[in-house]
Amino acid sequence: MWTKDMFGVNKPIIALLHLDPLPGDPAYSGSMRTVLDHAKADLLALEDGGVDGVLFANEFSLPYQPVADIADISTMAYIIGNLKEDLSVPFGVNVVKNPIATIDLGAAVGANFGRSCFSGAYMGEYGLYTSNMGEAIRHRKALGVESMRLLFKVNPEADSYLVERPIQVVANSIMFGGFADGLCVSGPAAGAEPDDTALKLVHEVAKPKDVPVFCNTGANHDNIQKLLNCDGVCVGSAFKKDGVFNGRVDVERVKYFMQAVQQFRSEH
Repeated sequence: MWTKDMFGVNKPIIALLHLDPLPGDPAYSGSMRTVLDHAKADLLALEDGGVDGVLFANEFSLPYQPVADIADISTMAYIIGNLKEDLSVPFGVNVVKNPIATIDLGAAVGANFGRSCFSGAYMGEYGLYTSNMGEAIRHRKALGVESMRLLFKVNPEADSYLVERPIQVVANSIMFGGFADGLCVSGPAAGAEPDDTALKLVHEVAKPKDVPVFCNTGANHDNIQKLLNCDGVCVGSAFKKDGVFNGRVDVERVKYFMQAVQQFRSEH
């Protein structure tokens, strides 16, 4: 499986590096120095804690936009560019709710992978959202970054498909043609654990195609060994001080979490 080649381990742990609000965002502090310093401190804490990969995301560019501002994308590229010399693990990018911008950013900074809603039509608090897989895959090819792996969200947290279908049907449809490099299964909200049945069903249809399935939300020290029945896990809040979503990364929490991961790997 390509994940072993990229991350050097089975069942990689991808840490979410949530960037502070960026210029143009309502909660922006007004100081790019602070944004960059926070990002660097979080990155070093995650790497010192032993994670296998890092995903840069503008998680605090609230409220989200269906078309990201150029300022957001440019600032993310600036931050990642400044941190490249500190990166010691594979990294990815996610411009929230903007799959094409995610690919653009990944191409600009040399990301190993990107995560987004590359397929599907949804509705939620931000209105209607329609993605275009054909456009996304062609855009990746046009930019010459076909080696950048794309992780597709099967069920984006907090949003619902316009027409509900069994999750294994959705997963099979996403994988049709062989363009999805990975599938991410989410809980009903950021920080919420996915339904066990949903994870199992997606894994059952993805395994024969050798497509890795990631638990996208809700992992913590107490449930990580169960969730590692998947092929990888994306982790955000569990690495923050006191497990608070908008806190800073706590290196001791990262180490504690990764000890449970290492124990699982040594036993399987």
